[in-house]
Amino acid sequence: MSEEKQKELGKILWAIADELRGAMNADDFRDYMLSFLFLRYLSDNYEEAVKKELGSDYPTVDESEKRTPLEIWYEQNEQDVEFFEDMMRKKVHYVIKPNFLWNSIAELARTQSSELHRTLEDAFKYIENESFSTAFDGLFSEINLNSEKLGKNYTQRNEKLCKIITKIAEGIAEFSNDSDVLGDAYEYLIGQFAAGGGKKAGEFYTPQKVSTILSRIVSLDSQDPTMGKKRKLNSVFDFACGSGSLLLNVRKQMGKDGIGKIYGQEKNITTYNLARMNMLLHGVKDNEFEIFHGDSLKNEWELLAEENPAKKMHFDAIVANPPFSLRWEPNDELSKDFRFKNYGLAPKSAADFAFLLHGFHFLDKEGTMAIILPHGVLFRGGAEAKIRKKLLEDGHIDTIIGLPPKLFFSTGIPVCILVLKKCKKSDDVLFINASEHFEKGKRQNHLTDDNIDKIVDTYQHRKEEERYSRKVSLEEIEKNEFNLNISRYVSTVEPEEIIELKEVHSDLDKINEDIEKFTKEHNRYLKELGIEGLR
Repeated sequence: MSEEKQKELGKILWAIADELRGAMNADDFRDYMLSFLFLRYLSDNYEEAVKKELGSDYPTVDESEKRTPLEIWYEQNEQDVEFFEDMMRKKVHYVIKPNFLWNSIAELARTQSSELHRTLEDAFKYIENESFSTAFDGLFSEINLNSEKLGKNYTQRNEKLCKIITKIAEGIAEFSNDSDVLGDAYEYLIGQFAAGGGKKAGEFYTPQKVSTILSRIVSLDSQDPTMGKKRKLNSVFDFACGSGSLLLNVRKQMGKDGIGKIYGQEKNITTYNLARMNMLLHGVKDNEFEIFHGDSLKNEWELLAEENPAKKMHFDAIVANPPFSLRWEPNDELSKDFRFKNYGLAPKSAADFAFLLHGFHFLDKEGTMAIILPHGVLFRGGAEAKIRKKLLEDGHIDTIIGLPPKLFFSTGIPVCILVLKKCKKSDDVLFINASEHFEKGKRQNHLTDDNIDKIVDTYQHRKEEERYSRKVSLEEIEKNEFNLNISRYVSTVEPEEIIELKEVHSDLDKINEDIEKFTKEHNRYLKELGIEGLR
């Protein structure tokens, strides 16, 4: 399906959301909308696999039939259901009961059935606990089907759900169920809800164009990016993964078979569930990803608790867009933490470097980390200056990229991308000042494909270009007291034109001579006409 069709689907779904949410705020309605889209994808994908597996045994139904083909098959083959479901779990990694499929749910909604509400509750519980080999506990925990925002009583809530699901079913009926198509529509809706939800909603969403820069960078060979993209990444990690868009963008760059396993961590329960749905909706199987609900700064994930360097978890690529300058509570115990003890603790006023050091600790020696941070990390003093100095002296900061302002929903300030490596080939730091290379928008600015290509190409080939990029030695950075403010090294200011005073003076003399000459000539003509001339 073309990009135009994908955008069209996204706009149709957003229009439905805008029309139906009523008294709900955007964040509340988002959870319903995205969950129903998710159910539709799971259902259609499963039915396609079933149809292929059963072949000629797959029942044919006409338009008057209110039941799905799978429901009819279950009734006709009751003794084989358990064996069939075991087989489907091996093939597509999940099972959905016939009465929980999207088409069955949509039919209940279309006929205004009073059973829709109860069926939805049962369907969500089944998908969370029984559909997959891996249990997805609480996947729909943020969807309150008994919310008074849907209605004051069961009947009103059921009617509202019927209306919402019927509208969605009609809106997406003509569109493909391909994971890329629905996945892009899902991402579009997340972006629209983030744009409408202000700073709070925008925290979990990284614009796709910005994600693409990070993804393309970590996909390249770490030691020699000019060699191009790595053949495979065994693992990729985002410790503040939000809805998972950054991780999925890396997968898109590498191809579906280009990543061994995806790992993510998210503190916010709503976006944690969004991330898990997003993975499945994009065709990532349940054994190909692991998303953990917990606080990265406290390192609550047992998987990452191993202190022994020989046994600890390593990732080939790390991408992140953590909350900017988050206040946190560093303490004596954390100062001894294996992630921070060699660098010191970030100040309580801004956890930016705490996030960075958390991720960097788990980076493989042949890996690349790309993280989005506010510009303050480049020049702030105190504890941050000490951390910055240590990272530079150890040769871990590879590239610093300054981005334009107003690219994010959550903030209008310009941000930067830091590229870090455990073992980097070059002994300098590449500065890229891309702050003036963007397409201006009304509410937000945008990066064009050309803008992105220029940034990645400059990083990949370590190019230098006046007023855009420059390789800076550690000696020069040290002279600047390890201040990494981009404008110190790559200024975008156009140099003032040098004025030669002698030439200017000569030009003025010539002008004055011409004025005197033409004034006399002008007066001569006036005199011939009997008119008094100029003095």
